[in-house]
Amino acid sequence: MKFIYRVLLRALTGVLLLAGVSTHAWAANAIEAINVAQQGSDVTLRIDLKDALSAPPAGFAVANPAKIAFDFPLTANALGKTSQQVNEGDLRSLNVVEVSDRTRLVLNLLHSMNYRTRLEGKSLYVTLSPVLVPGAAPTAGAATRFVEETAVGNAHAIRDVVFRRGKSGEGRVVVDLSDAGTGIDIRQQGSSLVVDFIKTALPQHLARKLDVLDFATPVEGVETRSLGENVRMTITPKGLWEHNAYQSDNQFVVEVRQIIEDPNKLVQGSKIGYQGPRVSINYQNGDVRALLRLMAEELGLNAVISETVSGFTTLVLKDVPADQVIDIIFQQKGLDMRKKGNIIMIAPRDEIATREKQDFESKQQISELEPLKMEQFTLNYQKAVDVARLLNGLSVTGAQGGAAAQPAAANANSAAQRILSKRGSAVADPQSNILFVHDIPSKLEEINAFIKTIDVGARQVLIEARVVEASDDFNKSLGTKLGLINSRSVQLGGSGVGFVGGSYSPGTAAATFKDGVATVTGTAPSLTQTPMMGVNLPSYTSEGGSLAFSLFNSSLTRILNLEIAALQSDGIGKLISSPRVITANNVKAKIEDGTEIPYVTTTNSGGVTTQTVAFKPAKLSLEATPQITPEGTVKMALLIKKEEADWTRAVLGNPPIKSSVVETNVVVENGGTVVVGGVYITNQQTSVEKVPLLGDLPLLGWMFKYKNDLGSRRELLIFITPRVISEKMRLE
Repeated sequence: MKFIYRVLLRALTGVLLLAGVSTHAWAANAIEAINVAQQGSDVTLRIDLKDALSAPPAGFAVANPAKIAFDFPLTANALGKTSQQVNEGDLRSLNVVEVSDRTRLVLNLLHSMNYRTRLEGKSLYVTLSPVLVPGAAPTAGAATRFVEETAVGNAHAIRDVVFRRGKSGEGRVVVDLSDAGTGIDIRQQGSSLVVDFIKTALPQHLARKLDVLDFATPVEGVETRSLGENVRMTITPKGLWEHNAYQSDNQFVVEVRQIIEDPNKLVQGSKIGYQGPRVSINYQNGDVRALLRLMAEELGLNAVISETVSGFTTLVLKDVPADQVIDIIFQQKGLDMRKKGNIIMIAPRDEIATREKQDFESKQQISELEPLKMEQFTLNYQKAVDVARLLNGLSVTGAQGGAAAQPAAANANSAAQRILSKRGSAVADPQSNILFVHDIPSKLEEINAFIKTIDVGARQVLIEARVVEASDDFNKSLGTKLGLINSRSVQLGGSGVGFVGGSYSPGTAAATFKDGVATVTGTAPSLTQTPMMGVNLPSYTSEGGSLAFSLFNSSLTRILNLEIAALQSDGIGKLISSPRVITANNVKAKIEDGTEIPYVTTTNSGGVTTQTVAFKPAKLSLEATPQITPEGTVKMALLIKKEEADWTRAVLGNPPIKSSVVETNVVVENGGTVVVGGVYITNQQTSVEKVPLLGDLPLLGWMFKYKNDLGSRRELLIFITPRVISEKMRLE
């Protein structure tokens, strides 16, 4: 009943449309006719509408399954049907579906296709073009409308164009736009990728060609120029590549990544798994050769199928990649393939193995019978003697300058590593640095490519190390000295034992002469004994400041002295060492500065004493082996030593050696600085001198003791800065 109801409803709707009665009050426009025509490899659709459109409808594409859809706002379906079989080129059918207040036109495709649109009167023209495979012949004008232009208040413009290298080695072209409504078309034209920015202005300083070979990406150059009222950007890749484009707000990005060709894959690409167009097959007891030919056509490959491939197969598959279908047939029928470029050869596995074995044997026979030729190579950076040993499969270590390399017949153990053929030989002239190679022509071509690869100038790196040693010393002393003087006799407990002090007064004398008689007058010297008592408490250093107090009575018979001494000193010092060294890429370099300390050792043998002197280094040294990575950073193997003699702790005149060592591997950006190590040492000491018992009294005890605090801090930091030197001997 539901099926009959739907049929009647469709029939009624068609009658109303044919009668000119609109079933949708909201529809301001209507699709009246769709015509399809094939022109070469392109398919063109003409969509006739009741009224002309002000702008092309928004469209989007789906890769799996391959579809292209257009949304017509406020437009009804006046065709009288919702589907139509086409079967023109890669366009199978189309569907016209009314959704809410719009009509969606869906194009069902065999493969993903590019499209472009244009308005002409009341008609919309849609041109479908095949997606180009890298290396295939281009189709003129085949473009993908990446972004439709949106009307904005200001004119569209390009603000900046920047090229960067991605983390995986891909080339990234970043375009900053004035607004997100800029229309963008992207297409492959020959071996280049062309991006058109619709109705967009380009500043004069951005109309240029960027040479980006030094970034080591699949992109060789990026050229941006004005083309009428548009801007055209031409990206020139190299090799086998694929691209991806996306937009985020006002930034448009095109990524071009290299494809590593896998001879075992039918469809090349960076994605894992099967990538061919999805197909549905209901193949009942059909010919295998015919099915393989059909799948090759789906993949756009040129297939050569051996006559020995025969048999029938039955497959029922739904929505399966075409390259996976071929693998399934290979597994069923014991087939295999060999792929070169866009051509595949399909045959039974045994036949392919036999053919390859015959090819190898014929090449071996040719190499044994082919006449030898002589070719000379002038080396610029490598030593000819070392290269000759490499060609013969010998180690470069221990090679003697001026010695010619010997043929490999005498080195059978290294034959597997030889680059030369069995009959080949290499002789080096160390004076002219010329290498003479005698071998078959095919091997000479390999050797030529090998020498071009290794005979290049090594890039150099300037490595600067800053060794910073900071010290902080602290000393604090505090103590008192108490003295008591008493001029009166003091006895201890009536024992008669006391403290006596005194003073000495010298006498005076005078002589006179009268009538030859001498008369002497004067006073005799006297010793005055003054009883006194004194107390001395813990001593203190004479450095620093002191404060003294004296208390005495009016008759000056008793005096009390109190002297407080205090010392506080702070010292901060910094020592910086900055060794620098330049070395080639992957070559170890070493620099050191310092002295050697003599050590005297005494030995006694048979009553004979012998003293010998030995030397031990105390130096600042830097060992570095840099490696420049493809990303431009510098990887370094570092060994840094800082040694110095400590004469304050010498034993029998022989000082110990204080050593700080850092050994590590780090990766630093060019010109960047990294801290590779640090040592922080803190030493604190406290000593107290006091009078027994009195120094332990509460509150008053500080008058009878002396306290000394010593502290020191030592910090050692090592900074490393690598800088890559260009071929013109300038820092990059």
